[in-house]
Amino acid sequence: MLINIHCAKCIGIDAVPVIVETNISQGLGIHLVGLADAAVKESLLRTITALQSMGFRIPGKKIVINLAPADVHKKGSGYDVPIALGIIAASGQRELPFLEKYMIMGELSLDGSIRQVPGALPTVELALRENLLGCILPLESAMEAVEYENIDVFGVETLDDVLRILSGEEFCEDLLVRNRRRDASAPGPAGSSDSGVMDFSEIIGQEAAKRGLEIAAAGGHNAILIGSPGSGKSSLAKAMAGILPPMTLRESIQTSMIYSVAGKGNRHGGLIRQRPFRAPHYSASVAALVGGGSDNIMPGEISLAHNGILFMDEFCEAPKKVLEVLRAPMEDRKVTISRLKAKVEYPADFMLVAATNPCPCGFYGDGDKCTCTPSRRIAYISKLSGPIMDRIDIQLWMRPIDPKMLVERRAAESSAAVAARVLAARELQKDRFAEEDIFCNASMNNRQIEKYCPLSPDCKQILEKIIEHMGLSARACTRIIKLARTIADLASSPDIRPEHISEAASYRFLDKQNIFE
Repeated sequence: MLINIHCAKCIGIDAVPVIVETNISQGLGIHLVGLADAAVKESLLRTITALQSMGFRIPGKKIVINLAPADVHKKGSGYDVPIALGIIAASGQRELPFLEKYMIMGELSLDGSIRQVPGALPTVELALRENLLGCILPLESAMEAVEYENIDVFGVETLDDVLRILSGEEFCEDLLVRNRRRDASAPGPAGSSDSGVMDFSEIIGQEAAKRGLEIAAAGGHNAILIGSPGSGKSSLAKAMAGILPPMTLRESIQTSMIYSVAGKGNRHGGLIRQRPFRAPHYSASVAALVGGGSDNIMPGEISLAHNGILFMDEFCEAPKKVLEVLRAPMEDRKVTISRLKAKVEYPADFMLVAATNPCPCGFYGDGDKCTCTPSRRIAYISKLSGPIMDRIDIQLWMRPIDPKMLVERRAAESSAAVAARVLAARELQKDRFAEEDIFCNASMNNRQIEKYCPLSPDCKQILEKIIEHMGLSARACTRIIKLARTIADLASSPDIRPEHISEAASYRFLDKQNIFE
């Protein structure tokens, strides 16, 4: 008797169908075919032990299990439950009339309980596209899909729960995840901005830097903070998480898909609503940033920061190879990982916020404390190549805080007040790009700049003078226009004005020559 069970395999943030075919015939042995990796092949022993512990028998015949299509590598332990169900149904030990109407994934424990698997959200999306009745997933994984109302998603804890659903004797409403919502205030995924984020009001001084980061948050622009130790670079960067607007539904779905594939989904229930804040150490490898693997290519920090912030502290201390790998994702808003047998594309629309000292000793610009020669300063900052700096819209110099301000500790504007202005600017961009596949000004391409950023003759004249004076590249020019559009949005101005162009250009001081001599 041939049994077919619907499963899935994630390629990037998309799932493709996999059919687990089980056939029992005359002969001996259990054979697993279909280009399965070691983890899938080991599932046979786990599955047999689990079935025996639950009182099922293993037929003394030839059992052939095929994972189709046979030319696609299958990895992971998510095929345990389908394999077990195939053996039960093919041997006639239980009648399961709904077996072929659900997408089923899960890892079996030896006692018959079911452990979580990654990729729940892409699996549910695939079930929707395939017009199946629903999905049966481990409870912890299924909780990621609690907000899906147009498909039945069951969260199961044991193989007995699965058999209850597939027997059709009862609807099992108690197993539907939408009836098992958890506390909505539970924390988000690891690495996201979380409670305990520093408030702008706690950071003394640095008003110019705060203004720059407000503009960056309002338009999704990349920023770099340069200053001596103790000037507040890291604190400001981390406080930025508190002024970012909530994600739209589309952004939330995209981000949740990436975290789901990485096995870091929001198992407290629902989509991820909190913008990610990823802060890898500067010694992180290229693979850790970009992502990688052999056949099962996982997302790296760049993709995990999608629709959020990638904070790189001590930017100039990172290996040059690591810095240069950021170039393509910063421009293309995606990362493509190619291997011999696989090629995967992950979204990577992140805001890069970098922090660095201006020189090896760290004190250039802080009176006469710097002990570095001009050549050492230039060599240090030269790690930031021209192509990298071209892609960073906002360059902020943070000077030491005045001792008088430190002593007086005057109250500063709170993050909530800044966040309100940022949200208002993002709402303007949401309306502007309603028919586009982007969410903020920083993501505009050349066609969209022509459409949404018309310049008056006065703006064109001042921009021409700035380009000629600073020797800017074509990319830097377009980024100034996008930044000016964001500054105009913060001012609720429908048009870009000359003062917006001037302020945008003022954030590109590193393009000037001999600044560190």
